[in-house]
Amino acid sequence: MTTGDLELSTDMTTNAELSPTDWVREQTEKILEAGTTEGVTVLDRPIVLVTTTGAKSGKQRYVPVMRVEHDGSYAMIASKGGTPDHPAWYHNVKANPEVTVQDGTRTGTYVAREIAGDERREWWERSVAAFPPYADYQEKTSRLIPVFLLEPKD
Repeated sequence: MTTGDLELSTDMTTNAELSPTDWVREQTEKILEAGTTEGVTVLDRPIVLVTTTGAKSGKQRYVPVMRVEHDGSYAMIASKGGTPDHPAWYHNVKANPEVTVQDGTRTGTYVAREIAGDERREWWERSVAAFPPYADYQEKTSRLIPVFLLEPKD
């Protein structure tokens, strides 16, 4: 199935929770109100809306992330602005790798996996091209910023 063939399932969004972080919640609310990610940006760069499942709670959570797409797959960068810790969603995606991605008005189900080696380097370069501050974030932290590849679920 392609991204355009899938619809966001109601059980993935009906009970989804908004972020307690003001700017993240505001971005998500704009997307939900408009029904599209188009026009919602960070530093004038496009984003997509990922719905994850909580590792402990099992609750659905919205996570807007930078749009890094190539051949129908997406990267999800666990930068948290270059802080020493991974973002909370990192643990959710590791525990529950099936996610929903909304890009514009299209939605689809994807499977996330953390990538390494040459594959990570390739996607990291794409990610920095899409959102140059990622390079600065990596300089600010001693941890290697994790990169997830989100691939369409068969």
